[in-house]
Amino acid sequence: MEDTDEVRKIIFVGIDWGSETHQTCAMDGARRIVLEKAVPHSGKGLADLSAALLRLVNGDVKRLAVAIEVPRGAIVETLLEKQIPVFAINPKQLDRFRDRHTVAGAKDDRRDALVLADSLRTDRAAFHPLRLGDPLLVQLRELSRMHDELKAERVATGNRLREQLHRYFPQLLELASVYEARWLWELLEIAPVPKQAKKLALGKVRSLLKNYRVRSLTPEQVLEKLRSEPLHVADGVTEACSRHVALLIPRIRLLHEQQAQVEREIENLLEQLSTAVEGKAEHRDALLLQSLPGLGKLVCATMLAEASEPLEDRDYLRLRSLCGVAPVTKRSGKQYAVRMRAACNQRLRTAIHHWTTNAIQRDPHWKARYAACRAAGHSHGRALRGIGDRLLATLVALLKSQTHYDPTRRTVTPGLGIMPA
Repeated sequence: MEDTDEVRKIIFVGIDWGSETHQTCAMDGARRIVLEKAVPHSGKGLADLSAALLRLVNGDVKRLAVAIEVPRGAIVETLLEKQIPVFAINPKQLDRFRDRHTVAGAKDDRRDALVLADSLRTDRAAFHPLRLGDPLLVQLRELSRMHDELKAERVATGNRLREQLHRYFPQLLELASVYEARWLWELLEIAPVPKQAKKLALGKVRSLLKNYRVRSLTPEQVLEKLRSEPLHVADGVTEACSRHVALLIPRIRLLHEQQAQVEREIENLLEQLSTAVEGKAEHRDALLLQSLPGLGKLVCATMLAEASEPLEDRDYLRLRSLCGVAPVTKRSGKQYAVRMRAACNQRLRTAIHHWTTNAIQRDPHWKARYAACRAAGHSHGRALRGIGDRLLATLVALLKSQTHYDPTRRTVTPGLGIMPA
């Protein structure tokens, strides 16, 4: 940051976020420390911190600039509500700035707060400003992350259920997926061991399949599997495993129901966001995102939740970096390498993967691009990242022009050029 009179009037504040207390360091443009204190993570503590910072500048929030590493939480929201400018920085960048102050690698809360304040004073361009999000986007972000958590828990519970069935009742695994087949869970509650499954009546199985609208299997096929020769296991194994299965089934059923409920709530929020509201561009953006091929509701929710700021700013370069499709180039002397970006938002990387996978299956243009990439010798992952990059560029172009995706404006021609990595 330039050493001007205006800069010297600014108070730069560094806040090292903590679970119980937040260490604060404030310095003026001449690098003199004017405030240093630890504040508790409480309503009164954060209110006192805001008041103390405002007293330093006599209430002129334009003379304040706060640097923080964690770009969310009550402390960020409290400061932003007071109109105090807050800036965030990547933890890896902060680690490099720390080396300016100590070559020994020392690290503590007071030093980190000092480094944050001093780095904001000298390298403002390395930070990005934070702002309060739309309330609907805040809810969408929480629901989107909750959906991922429930999915991970359901998969983990399904893995345990599958492992127990594999020990004593493997023929059931050939009928359907234990992760999603609700009729299979009810079947296990009715007949948890092979001996009971053999005695099931054909009508009972037929009624079960009918209730869950299962048409991929006939009652006779199910009974054939259930009455096949069971595994020979040691005494007590069947009883122990079946008890374990009986505990797992209610848990996986509950996770399945909660995940479905969250998906419905996400759809409702997207419908609200898709309603154009004057002065709120992100509402219109939700509608435009869903017009792109392969971009389903869950991917749309993740994009809006995790990349709301670059989408609102139409910042393609930051967006492709966050999503992990922008490559990392390393050139030194005669060495030259282009590698996949590891530092990115993993939820956005997963969303882009699903989006591009769906796009190459449903849209002829992107399918042809994928085929051209593969023909050029690129791996499957490399081809998906290249297509994801072009999809993001298309998305930003749509947001800038405020128009829906129109597949008729694209022509699929042989020998499409290969996109950059």
